[in-house]
Amino acid sequence: MYPEEMVLPMQAELTAAGFQDLHSADAVENALKADGTTLVVVNSVCGCAARNARPGVKMSLEGAKKPANLVTVFAGVDKEAVDAARKHMFPFPPSSPSVALFKNGELVHMLERHHIEGRPAELIAENLQDAFNEYC
Repeated sequence: MYPEEMVLPMQAELTAAGFQDLHSADAVENALKADGTTLVVVNSVCGCAARNARPGVKMSLEGAKKPANLVTVFAGVDKEAVDAARKHMFPFPPSSPSVALFKNGELVHMLERHHIEGRPAELIAENLQDAFNEYC
């Protein structure tokens, strides 16, 4: 587990952008039962989360189409919530950071760490906006 004072600013980057921070498996299950589209961000303390993932995700929401529901879980902090989210991301292996788009509970788009690491936030935003245009 990471110290709370270290994690809070990283969580706040997404909650300030409208994401609901989920801390339990039940919360994840309920979020994924929601009608419409749900974007799930598996947040992380790593540098690529700070430099690429979180900024890219926030930029992606500036487009005309965006998911109806925005949620996040934090790897290394909320194990139960992260495990529940990852169960729905199968067959993709666990990775953090990662970003998944669900439509009516079905996984329709996935960005794994190797899609995020080393790529500029703008490219991540563009990838997500393309998915939003198709599924939202």
